[in-house]
Amino acid sequence: MTLKIDIDDSAPPYEQVRAQISEQARSGALPVGYRLPTVRGLAESLGLAANTVAKAYRALESDGVIETRGRNGTFVAAAGAAAERELASAAQAYADRARRLGADRDAALAAARDAVRAAYDA
Repeated sequence: MTLKIDIDDSAPPYEQVRAQISEQARSGALPVGYRLPTVRGLAESLGLAANTVAKAYRALESDGVIETRGRNGTFVAAAGAAAERELASAAQAYADRARRLGADRDAALAAARDAVRAAYDA
């Protein structure tokens, strides 16, 4: 696993760690089951505070990219299934909210397309 923190990047260090681990897990560079370094070990090697790496790990775990197995360590999760469940749950919450707001199907789909376009094209 290779991570680099760019101090000139506008993204905070924890976000850089989160994004790089996430991308490496998605691309297969970090295979499912790969054991990640400890929070302290990674923080030391990157010259960051342990809380910064811990924040990145918490975000990655929340996203289903990694899983912590207690004292056994932190591992790259089988993200496909977890990510699909999380995505389906978020989509269902959005659809429910749009319907409660009185939006018709076309308006709800248009708003979702606009949001996805804005997020991915940024």
